[in-house]
Amino acid sequence: MKTLEHLQDQLEKDVAAFRRARILSNHLIHEAASSSSKPNLLHSNSCLSFTPAELTEKAIFDTKEMRKLVDWHNIEDRDWLFGLMRQEKVFNPVEKGGKVFLMPDYNQPKEQQREMTMQRIGWLARRGIYEGWLTGEGPEPELRNFALQEVMGSYDHSLGIKLGVHFLLWGGAIKFLGTKRHHDRWLRDTEKYAILGCFAMTELGHGSNVRGIETVASYDATTGEFVINTPCESAQKYWIGGAANDATHTVVFSQLNMNGVNQGVHAFVVQIRDGNGNICPNIRIADCGHKIGLNGVDNGRIWFDNVRIPRENLLNSVADVSPDGQYLSAIRDPDQRFAAFMAPLTSGRISLAIAIRYALTRRAFSIKPNGPEILLLDYPSHQRRLLPLLAKTYAMSFAGNYLKMLYVKRTPELNKTIHVVSSAFKAMLTWHNMRTLQECREACGGQGLKTENRIGQMKAEFDVQSTFEGDNNVLMQQVSKALLAEYLKAKRQNKPLKGFGLEHLNESCPVIPSHLTSSILRSSQFQIDVFRVRERDLLHRFAAEVSDYQANGETKESAILLAYQLAEDLGRAFSDRVTLEILLETEASVSAASLKDVLGLVRSMYTLVCMEEDAAFLRYGYLSTQNDAAIRKEVSKLCGELRPHSLALVDSFGIPDSFLSPIAYDWIQANSWSSAKL
Repeated sequence: MKTLEHLQDQLEKDVAAFRRARILSNHLIHEAASSSSKPNLLHSNSCLSFTPAELTEKAIFDTKEMRKLVDWHNIEDRDWLFGLMRQEKVFNPVEKGGKVFLMPDYNQPKEQQREMTMQRIGWLARRGIYEGWLTGEGPEPELRNFALQEVMGSYDHSLGIKLGVHFLLWGGAIKFLGTKRHHDRWLRDTEKYAILGCFAMTELGHGSNVRGIETVASYDATTGEFVINTPCESAQKYWIGGAANDATHTVVFSQLNMNGVNQGVHAFVVQIRDGNGNICPNIRIADCGHKIGLNGVDNGRIWFDNVRIPRENLLNSVADVSPDGQYLSAIRDPDQRFAAFMAPLTSGRISLAIAIRYALTRRAFSIKPNGPEILLLDYPSHQRRLLPLLAKTYAMSFAGNYLKMLYVKRTPELNKTIHVVSSAFKAMLTWHNMRTLQECREACGGQGLKTENRIGQMKAEFDVQSTFEGDNNVLMQQVSKALLAEYLKAKRQNKPLKGFGLEHLNESCPVIPSHLTSSILRSSQFQIDVFRVRERDLLHRFAAEVSDYQANGETKESAILLAYQLAEDLGRAFSDRVTLEILLETEASVSAASLKDVLGLVRSMYTLVCMEEDAAFLRYGYLSTQNDAAIRKEVSKLCGELRPHSLALVDSFGIPDSFLSPIAYDWIQANSWSSAKL
């Protein structure tokens, strides 16, 4: 048997070798002259030369106006910081192909990468970059914070993560879970980096299930102190960014035990290092070690051995403990205690800008003998790989802006909406991001493997997003659970549905045409109708399946878990529908015809690709196989129509040349002998 398998394997190798030899011979052997007596002459091909994409690709819409839609806010602040970073050696400027690129040295050991991350953070702090990030009032400082963090994250994800942990997680917990006494004590010092914060929620045994964490806090009324303890190895705090080397303080999430009664998860401030960097008594810290990416972040593990902290260190905006040990709760629903999270799209934008610029200057093969080689992006197959991802990146960028708007204008009434929308978007954006990075890596061939060209490195750096702040599949189930709760409440109260954009279920169900022509497929009315039909039907199916499981003796929670496939389908349908509505609103806000036309192409591409990729449209009969084929054909047509706008669309991201990579520009000069000697 092994001999037969060996022979089959050898045969496959021989066939592959023969096929490759035949292809090579077609390139090397000139066709014999049949009508001429002149001998064949050996001609040398002229060397390739680089032609900038800008010489052949002209924008028909205003890229500055498009950038205003994509970035939405603080564009001048972004460009100011981009310019500031380009002038500083701490960001490791490297000259390649006549251009200077900023790129961290990922060849350094993790210890040096961490040190460089802290040097960059210190450099930014000395220039007042973080002023008002936590102490500023109103939406403006928060939006500026978002904008500048996106700039820094576009340079290096380790830098972005380290800042995010310090400001958004540690600082956000102090600001939103704490009260005035905590703000006065810690917010200003956090902005000045007088203290370095981290966020100790995840444990070895519990990640997404925060309610199940095992760290315990007990109150000692005789001393007026909380006692924080790690009762077992699975309760050690794990993956805590900043803990291994730098953090001086942490917000610890712990079960609060009051007189033998578990009051649920609460947050406490604990100092873990003194001013000299020494680990505090009764605290143990270990390094999580080398990772596939993000080695500029010092992820650590923390054990608490009956650590005593003052009663005032409980972050008490939602619950407090009186000096005599009485538990005082401000809210009833524990779900309200958890904050929202949004994933950035900077890496997807950068990778698309690099891959598309490369495809507009790199040629391969020719259609006719001795004819010119074809630009990669002029191949329909290459367009099909990149341009749908570009359209989805635009749609999700607008969706991210919507989520930021909800966040900075939040009210107690919006908390539930923020939680549901952020959960759905976090899953969809991070899944899309990783798919984009992989496709762009492959689309750049061997050049995509080089660290200096960024895409491959970003794959490793951003992979963590799919599980960071919640596993995506779990988040989608949480979204569907929230939609089901609203649906059942409306039925129980015999009232119309309200919230999460589900009001369309109160109206009659749209009718989808049986035959989908090109004009229908591109109609915004059809597009929103078919997305709403899918969401409506999946919500009904999900409710019915959960009800069937309950009728057979399952608890409600168990029934929801068993209906996970419909839950994930429904979560995707909700996210897609909300994103399309945001895209339609963005398109409607534009008056310039050229801009509106391109956004229309982007919208149609986004919608049809979502329909093509989601098997639910065929599985549940929203589309016939004939109409599914029509959608596939229409996507190919849209690729051809978006192709002339590809450079303008990636330029509208507003990413400076120095934040891209050598293959986005003169990749021949960047790989020349003179460059190799530098």
